[in-house]
Amino acid sequence: MTYRPTRTPQSRFLPIRGLQYHLHTWGDASLARPDRPPLVLLHGWMDVGASFQFVVDALAAADGFDRWVIAPDWRGFGLTATPGADTYWFPDYLGDLDALLDAVLGAAGWTGPVDLLGHSMGGNVVMSYAGVRAARIRRLVNLEGFGMPETHPRMAPGRLSKWLDDLKEPATLRSYDSLQAVAERLLKNNPMLTPDKAAWLAPHWSRQEADGRWHILGDPAHKRVNPVLYRKDEVLETWKLITAPLLWVEGDLTDTTKWWGHRYPRSDFEARLAVVPHLQRERLAPCGHMLHHDQPQALAGHLARFLA
Repeated sequence: MTYRPTRTPQSRFLPIRGLQYHLHTWGDASLARPDRPPLVLLHGWMDVGASFQFVVDALAAADGFDRWVIAPDWRGFGLTATPGADTYWFPDYLGDLDALLDAVLGAAGWTGPVDLLGHSMGGNVVMSYAGVRAARIRRLVNLEGFGMPETHPRMAPGRLSKWLDDLKEPATLRSYDSLQAVAERLLKNNPMLTPDKAAWLAPHWSRQEADGRWHILGDPAHKRVNPVLYRKDEVLETWKLITAPLLWVEGDLTDTTKWWGHRYPRSDFEARLAVVPHLQRERLAPCGHMLHHDQPQALAGHLARFLA
């Protein structure tokens, strides 16, 4: 059994900063109004824009109407082209987002702000973007975009050395012999994902190549360590400039120690979030890091109220 969407997306490609960018859109500019502007959804690391299908369906049910929703695949993910580089740079995501909004909204004649949502890595992008492009954002939603552990200059030599070592080895991702195997991998990654949603996600998350195997739609180069340290103080200067109301949403089962151990205590994150002027919090239960998969209806309910 496979999940059956209630809103059918359109698949589009656009030239963005020298890359063919892919995006899913639900509805069009005719659905946008000042009190219901375009809603832009930005996925996380090793995910794709189509991943938001479940919450898009749930939001339409919660709101009682359809919105114009735009969900791109980041560079090197999904059907968006890879830049051909051996390393990915965080500012490129902001550059891509800015150019994409120019292209999509400009073509539709929309000159007002948007509602902007990001999950995980996408949540980190939207926080910085909303600070430096504050006038462009009406409402801001961050789904577990925690940022990264604080770094110190003394860590730079080791990071550069690790990056140089990484460059000597080809980056690879595992491939699968069937779509069913891809779906099983998704279920293993997230035990809260239901089989019907895993079956629907599998062909959006992977593609069959000439060797007959199914390959994950993510550039393996994303796995390489970044030689540039995460500069917490610089990031927070952008967060301080956010003027849009922010909705922070997290799952009760998310355990950040699995990612960073004790290098990034919760108290550090709370201090960071405190610099944002207008903050609303919600917690979903039971729910892990993939909030838009685990609790799409509950998430959509919070979104409908916050975006109203």
